[in-house]
Amino acid sequence: MPHHMKSPGQNGGNMPSDRQRLLDVYLNDHLAGAGLGTNLARRMVTAGRHFTDRAAIERLAAEIADDRASLVEIMNKLGIPARRRVNALGYLAEKAGRLKPNGRVVHRSPLSSLLELEMLRAGVEGKASGWRALRTIADSDDRLDKQQLDTLIERAEHQSTVLQQLHHAHTTQTFA
Repeated sequence: MPHHMKSPGQNGGNMPSDRQRLLDVYLNDHLAGAGLGTNLARRMVTAGRHFTDRAAIERLAAEIADDRASLVEIMNKLGIPARRRVNALGYLAEKAGRLKPNGRVVHRSPLSSLLELEMLRAGVEGKASGWRALRTIADSDDRLDKQQLDTLIERAEHQSTVLQQLHHAHTTQTFA
């Protein structure tokens, strides 16, 4: 095979291919986002009394944690290590998100829950885009399980719908 037509991972040395380096950065960025989303969803569960459908928040939190584990599994299959530095940034971003002004100093504001639903939905939409990108890559990389990715895409789409419904209900409750 000519040098310019090497398949991923076949670069004649220990240097990762450009494709592998790009996947490393891309998936570690998504892993940081997944950590942020997992922490945010767990925090929302602890604040569940502020939501009209606590069970839905609990299911979402469990699914989001499972999705993060699926991402780690996929990264392992692709030989991509989790970068602690990048994931620490996601953790810090979630913690910093708690400092947002919400109209109250000591107690949790109903706006906190509303804004958290919006942040979580944005994260779920980003996650779905990541799964779709991996699904495209799966057409040429047999290390990726197409059926698993299709399932993850469907789950993210369902999560987004549930979050939109929760957002609508919480908006009505907050501004009634």
